[in-house]
Amino acid sequence: MISICDAVIDITSALFSVSSKDLRNPRRSTADIARVRQIAMYVAHVTLALSMRDVGHGFGRDRTTVLYACHQIEDMRDDLEFDRIVSITERVIAAAFGLTEGRGNEVI
Repeated sequence: MISICDAVIDITSALFSVSSKDLRNPRRSTADIARVRQIAMYVAHVTLALSMRDVGHGFGRDRTTVLYACHQIEDMRDDLEFDRIVSITERVIAAAFGLTEGRGNEVI
């Protein structure tokens, strides 16, 4: 699971033009970095169907942090622009992992 999360971090960092090192940093980050990390954790859980425990382990966090991130992202998806950004991230991650329709909530 760690290698899957590493790939999600690398892809997400490229999409959002942030350092993958910042996303992996176990310490508190700026709000912008934290939001990108939350999106990455959300996509790993929802699109790749990883358990929150596995996502937490892969991101160096615990499962309650992943749970919080998923709730935050879900709540923010009411904003159409934010939803578009998350949807693009989901599609890119799904494509990178070769997912087809029927797997995860958001696929190509």
